[in-house]
Amino acid sequence: MDKESRICIIGGGAIGGVVAGMLTCEGYQIQLVVKHAKFAEKISSRGIEIKGKCRHLSIPVPSVARPNELSGTFDYVLIATKADGLVDAAREILPFLDEKSRVVSMQNGICEEMLAHVVGEERTIGCVVGFGCTMHAPGEVEMTSGGEIIIGNWNREPDQKLEQLADILEHVVKTRTTHEILPELYSKLIINSCITTLGVVSGQYLGEMLVKRKARNLFIEVIREAVEVAGAMGITVPPGAAGKLDYYRFMAPGPLSGLKRHLTIRVIGMKYRKLKSSSLQSLERGRKTEVDIYNGYIAAKGRELGVATPVNEQLTHMVKEIEKGTRKIDPGNFNEISI
Repeated sequence: MDKESRICIIGGGAIGGVVAGMLTCEGYQIQLVVKHAKFAEKISSRGIEIKGKCRHLSIPVPSVARPNELSGTFDYVLIATKADGLVDAAREILPFLDEKSRVVSMQNGICEEMLAHVVGEERTIGCVVGFGCTMHAPGEVEMTSGGEIIIGNWNREPDQKLEQLADILEHVVKTRTTHEILPELYSKLIINSCITTLGVVSGQYLGEMLVKRKARNLFIEVIREAVEVAGAMGITVPPGAAGKLDYYRFMAPGPLSGLKRHLTIRVIGMKYRKLKSSSLQSLERGRKTEVDIYNGYIAAKGRELGVATPVNEQLTHMVKEIEKGTRKIDPGNFNEISI
C-alpha cells in the first residue's frame, strides 16, 4: 500500500537526489523539486545517477523547478534544502497538503519548530540523516558513507503515518522511529558544531586539524557547553557519531579523563582524516554556512536558559566574520578563541 503514496522531495542536492533516485527505483511515486528548469529537464529525461556505498543506479525522476508546477496533494513531503530555504519551501508546498499529509525536515540542526510554525505540529516530522553523501553535479550524487535515518513526530507520539514513512525510507538506508526526536537531533547538532564549524575556522581537513591541541581543546569545550545546555533544556542526549561517542562518559571527571578525551578525539581525526567541513565547502561555493543552527543554536539556548556558552559564542561570531569577508580562514584563528 505504501507504494501508492504520493511523495514530493524538495531539494535535488546530495540528500534529496539519493533519496529520490533510490525510491523511484523501488517503484514509488516521486516528484522532485529542484532549483532550475534546466536541471529539472536533465533529471526528468536523463535521470539521476547514484553511486558509492549503495547500488549503482541511474534512473529518470519526474522533476520540476518550482513547487507551483506540481499538482494534486502529497502524502509525504521531504524537504531536503539547506536550513535557510526550509521556511520558503514549506510555504510554497502548503497548497499541496491536506490534513493527512506529513512534512519532513531533513536539514541539519534543529529546524522542526520553524517547520511546524508553517505547516502545523500535527504534520511535522523531524529527521536525522545519518548517512553521508555529496553532489558532484546536478543529477550526479554519491553516498559516501552508510548509516541510518531516524524519524519522529514533532511533539507527538509515533503514529501509523510515521511507521509507514519508516517503511518507505528503509529502501534508502536502515530507518528507525523514535518517541523523542529532539534529543536525536541535538546529538547530531553537537558533532556538527565541533567538526563542521572548526573546519570552517581553520580551512583544514579533520585529520590535520585535530592533531593540534588547541583544536582538540575547542572540540571538548563545544561539547561541554552543549551538554550543559541540554541539561537546562531537560533532555538527555544519546551518543553521537553513529552511537560511538557517549557525550556524558566523554565529559565525565576521573583519573586521566583529560588524556582520554584527547585520545578519543585523535582517533576520530585519524579515522575521518579526509573529511572536509560541509560548511567550508558551502563557503567555497559562495554560500553561507549553517553556523546559526549549530553553535549559534547552542549559544542562543544558553542565553535563554542562563547557561554560559563562551566558546560557542566566539565560534559563531568568528564564522560570521568569515562570511562577511572581514576575517580569513586560517588555523591561526584558533589561537584567538579564549577558553
